[in-house]
Amino acid sequence: MARKMLIDGVLSQTNEAEEAHFDFDLFVIGAGSGGVRASRFATNFGAKKVGICELPFHPISSEVIGGVGGTCVIRGCVPKKILVYGASFGGELEDARNYGWELNENLDFNWKKLLKKKTDEILRLNGIYKRLLSNAGVKLYEGEGRISGPNEVEVTQLDGTKLRYSAKHILIATGSRAQRPDIPGQELAITSDEALSLEEMPKRAIVLGGGYIAVEFASIWRGMGASVDLFFRKELPLRGFDDEMRAVVARNLEGRGVNMHARTSLTELVKTEDGIKVRTDHGEELVADVVLFATGRVPNSKRLNLEAVGVEVDKMGAIKVNEHSQTNIPSIWAIGDVTNRMNLTPVALMEGTCFAKTVFGGEPTKPDYDHIPCAVFCIPPLSVVGLSEEQAIEQANGDILVFTSSFNPMRNTISGRQEKTVMKLVVDATTDKVLGASMCGPDAAEIMQGIAIAIKCGATKAQFDSTVGIHPSAAEEFVTMRSVSRRAEGAKKPKTNL
Repeated sequence: MARKMLIDGVLSQTNEAEEAHFDFDLFVIGAGSGGVRASRFATNFGAKKVGICELPFHPISSEVIGGVGGTCVIRGCVPKKILVYGASFGGELEDARNYGWELNENLDFNWKKLLKKKTDEILRLNGIYKRLLSNAGVKLYEGEGRISGPNEVEVTQLDGTKLRYSAKHILIATGSRAQRPDIPGQELAITSDEALSLEEMPKRAIVLGGGYIAVEFASIWRGMGASVDLFFRKELPLRGFDDEMRAVVARNLEGRGVNMHARTSLTELVKTEDGIKVRTDHGEELVADVVLFATGRVPNSKRLNLEAVGVEVDKMGAIKVNEHSQTNIPSIWAIGDVTNRMNLTPVALMEGTCFAKTVFGGEPTKPDYDHIPCAVFCIPPLSVVGLSEEQAIEQANGDILVFTSSFNPMRNTISGRQEKTVMKLVVDATTDKVLGASMCGPDAAEIMQGIAIAIKCGATKAQFDSTVGIHPSAAEEFVTMRSVSRRAEGAKKPKTNL
């Protein structure tokens, strides 16, 4: 039976006789979200023999420990969101008092109970992912995979036994891992891996970093009652997001009791009897029970033996790929964080789907990175899709219209919490097309997913305005913002001498 495949960027016809000398049509290294999706969909599109390997399971990863499900399921999005839910109840219980709930003065939080529930859930999901592979007919190997040739992989099993298999196509989906800044005492700090599995809840926490992981853990620990100090290099956290929304997040963190240290880095960590003492580049000294480094992630590529077969990587170790996720070695492909394109779980899923369609479905498909929504699960959360105001101005050939709404959510009018929800639409003044949307407030991610569909479809501001809102809801603000907050000139707009 003939099947179409993409080889050297060209759709070609192959047949089973030509492929019979390979052990596998596809072998995947890395069984995280992207790898599992790609392997399952490859079988759906006709791949007869698909194998996948993954490191043994553990909540805290290392170069030789991982687990089916990958970072997101085991030590990322899923367990983090569980902790965010847990932390959110603290503020909600306080708010409940003004809704008539008579609560004891002291609210106790049991960290160990939540930790066990979190671990039980990721073990359940780990099992589900294994069953998904089995049901799809994908052969799972537990061990460390590496490239031993353009069409050959080597799997080192737990007992040290090495297995070698040939594969017509090899897909690398090994993800990324947290990195630590090179400062004295850095071994005393933890990363997000360990933060999700601490045996004891810290009473004093220091977080270094200004990205989404940093602000999320600052929110989590503060919501659970710890004192939290957040250190970041810029004036505001969340570099790369809309500046106005970054300021809202910073204000909310501060309003909930997080101590913000802008334009400040740590220079040294020292172990003391009272905890871990940190020194800053401003000469300050603080002591904490735990210090979290949330200072970025690096691709998991250095143990793959890529140099032996000539797979090109950049200076960070990210695997270089073309628009179809193919490396410079035609039989080797890569998706997800190991390529350092857009490091989000749903993006890895998209890339895995596109890979399977391209290689086994006879339908060359490029991942589409436009209008990808995302969320920062601080408390309350931030969610965005499309262009920020700054990006829109930088890219625009004409004027940009900005619509904003800042209001006290209905639930806060009774609870008395002084925390505003902020929404924003960025619109092309010439075409009326909505270029971007942002929201910081309760349920932001749930609302933004629907907004993302509209923006992906090219919705105009007039179409937003003509949509009937759901009342009473916060979401209806997105279809009732009538007044322009400001007008900005695009950076690429032709200038005149008039």
